[in-house]
Amino acid sequence: MSLFKNLIVYRIEPAWSQDFVAAEEALQPLRFAPCGASQEKSVGWVPPRGEEHGPLIESVDGQWVLEFMIEAKTLPGSVVRRKLDERVAQIEATTGRKPGKKEQKELKEDITRELLPMAFSRHARVTVWIDRENRRLAVNASNAARADEVVSSLVQALSGFGVSLIHTRVEPAAAMSGWLHSQEPPAEFTIDRECELKATDESKAVVRYAKHALDIDEVRQHIENGKRPTRLAMTWDDRVSFELTEGMQLRKLVFLEGTDKAAPGADKKEDDFDADVAIATGELGQLLPALLEALGGEQEIGAPALADAGAAAAAAAPASSAPQSVEEEEAPF
Repeated sequence: MSLFKNLIVYRIEPAWSQDFVAAEEALQPLRFAPCGASQEKSVGWVPPRGEEHGPLIESVDGQWVLEFMIEAKTLPGSVVRRKLDERVAQIEATTGRKPGKKEQKELKEDITRELLPMAFSRHARVTVWIDRENRRLAVNASNAARADEVVSSLVQALSGFGVSLIHTRVEPAAAMSGWLHSQEPPAEFTIDRECELKATDESKAVVRYAKHALDIDEVRQHIENGKRPTRLAMTWDDRVSFELTEGMQLRKLVFLEGTDKAAPGADKKEDDFDADVAIATGELGQLLPALLEALGGEQEIGAPALADAGAAAAAAAPASSAPQSVEEEEAPF
């Protein structure tokens, strides 16, 4: 299943209420068109099912799936530099003067435009999931800049659409520190065998573990010495494995064997698109709330996140099941 490999998640603002038909019409002016001969970059929306002239939004079990296309032409820097050196040498030979920095910059831009029609194009497709019921937007991107480009296009097209990044009461780095130190991950989660720890002092020292057991004293010692996890490999409910980052991103998503049988609405369709969407959104729709709960829930606007591992563990821990006093039990509500 390749719909989602990475995930950056946003909360959709309550004011947006556009329906499917209106949203589809609003995206049409931003339908992708290939780069022109002298155009460096082109972006836009393409049919997620891959059908030419197909709809730009697909709805499967109420979940909307879109696809954003990015085409960029790239020129080898060495080629541009060689052409620029040749042009500068020619001007110097014919006029006796060497072009200044400003003129060289203009020459470089001219050369780039001349070479663009011969440049190779690189394409990137970004899958987007809109969960209207839970007011959630998820972008299949591994970096914030790419996700911001997608979000900007949606904000431009959809009337009243606005989002904000989801922040949790417990900072992911603080929570991961607590889980690694205690070797007690939250319920339904397990710690896997990859991790990166980074020092917060001037040394900026980095320690990486790959395919390595993490329940060792060495890892605890690194944390006690002040290193903080920047990413940690985990598995949720033996169904989805992923890497959680300090920035609340999910990377290297893998849907494990068996999810195709258990996910609601996962009956195979003629091209498997509907089944893949149902599986991915069904599994992630359960994983994301569980992860938010493990991180203490969503942070209220203006409230500080907990960065201390001890406080973070206390905030993320479930409420105590110890019996209350008689006075507390009888207190009116």
